[in-house]
Amino acid sequence: MALWLLDSQHLGRNQGVKRIAGRLLKQPAREGVVEAQSRLGRLLCCECDGQRDRRIGFELLRQAARAGDCQAQLELGRLYCQPDHSEPAKARQWLEQAAAQGSQEAASFLQRIKG
Repeated sequence: MALWLLDSQHLGRNQGVKRIAGRLLKQPAREGVVEAQSRLGRLLCCECDGQRDRRIGFELLRQAARAGDCQAQLELGRLYCQPDHSEPAKARQWLEQAAAQGSQEAASFLQRIKG
């Protein structure tokens, strides 16, 4: 249900819907469901203003990326390129893993940072 809400073109942009989806993803993420960790992590890192939420989101992304989630690997690579997380070696590591799984977005991002 949460993934459907977030993926919906119209509903997925609404902050209230994102909040509901986040609540629905919380328990499965705690239980180690990789897709829930990835989606909730991306939601917390990209949509929340609170430092605590972003820190939790970052850890959820890290867990999902370690489990092989391509989207989490891509997002971690992007985050490690940002000034507040600037760690180019880690960015490259996660982007290379996502690219190895076929992510064209990760491959093009790698080209830009190697550039």
